[in-house]
Amino acid sequence: MIKQNHEEIEMNCWEFKKCGKEKGGACSIKDGICPAYVKEAGEACWLIAGTLCDGVPAKNFIQKRNHCMQCDFFKSFDQAHRAKMRFKFQCAS
Repeated sequence: MIKQNHEEIEMNCWEFKKCGKEKGGACSIKDGICPAYVKEAGEACWLIAGTLCDGVPAKNFIQKRNHCMQCDFFKSFDQAHRAKMRFKFQCAS
């Protein structure tokens, strides 16, 4: 959930970032479909390897984590939501 105008709304990373890498998106043919979309992890893209955030794949987890920590989408979630997403995707693995 993202807080917008004091309301919480559900939003996926590809909607927030407007990257076009979701299935049928403007960039999906050229760049491929984002792994976060494939894994239905639009609220937890920071947990998914191979995402092309800002068009650049992270070379390793440290690089990805550092990039995510600067991301407005990642920062829009509180710690409780991030913990819930970690649990959800650890259990799904």
